[in-house]
Amino acid sequence: GILSIEQLISRVGVIGVTLMALLSGFGAVNCPYTYMSYFLRNVTDADILALERRLLQTMDMIVSKKKRIAVAHRTMFQRGEVHNKPSGFWGMIKSVTTSVAGSENLSLIQQEVDALEELSRQLFLETADLHATKERIEYSKTFQGKYFNFLGYFFSIYCVWKIFMATINIVFDRVGKTDPVTRGIEITVNYLGIQFDVKFWSQHISFILVGIIIVTSIRGLLITLTKFFYAISSSKSSNVIVLLLAQIMGMYFVSSVLLIRMSMPLEYRTIITEVLGEL
Repeated sequence: GILSIEQLISRVGVIGVTLMALLSGFGAVNCPYTYMSYFLRNVTDADILALERRLLQTMDMIVSKKKRIAVAHRTMFQRGEVHNKPSGFWGMIKSVTTSVAGSENLSLIQQEVDALEELSRQLFLETADLHATKERIEYSKTFQGKYFNFLGYFFSIYCVWKIFMATINIVFDRVGKTDPVTRGIEITVNYLGIQFDVKFWSQHISFILVGIIIVTSIRGLLITLTKFFYAISSSKSSNVIVLLLAQIMGMYFVSSVLLIRMSMPLEYRTIITEVLGEL
């Protein structure tokens, strides 16, 4: 019926799987870009010092122009306090023209200050980006950085392979009968020709892999959503954001269960399919 588990999970799964696809696509691009040394641009200390020097010069120009504005305001205030109001027709015209010229000059200086402040913000952000890139370069030279660099290449190749195989499965309407762990162990055993209990170890390795996938994917989802909600949240929208987060987590978990079936041995995959329905 309409309220059966199969119908409900199938509708929730559509949204959840789409969400997982978006996050996976973002992660597949962002992770190699973050950890692979191939995408790091060459940043030297001279580049950072030159940019910091430009930033300091811009700040000095801002301070000097703001000082000129403050001095001009103080001078105008003192003139208004010391001198009496001009009398006569020509004195009134002279005061009006002088004040207009002075105000135009101050407005022009203020526009220059606004432009320099915007330039200083951009220079500061670029300086911070150069420092972050320099830290990434130093980190890539460590053992852990080299390890992540290798993982970046490995998972990039793995991602391209998964896209290729998924396209073939969609075009030819194929469904995998063997989970990746069992298939990989079988290939390794047949290639090396060693004695190995494929069925026993494939179950344990598959469950460990499934656990790692669940933990890392949900952790990545929470980190991504937290950054997004920090950017848009306010005191009025906090309740709506918490409700939306709960809805997304529910759909994400159901979709994880649906998709993780392909990483499990056939007998356990059949049990989950019987519980969720023939999806």
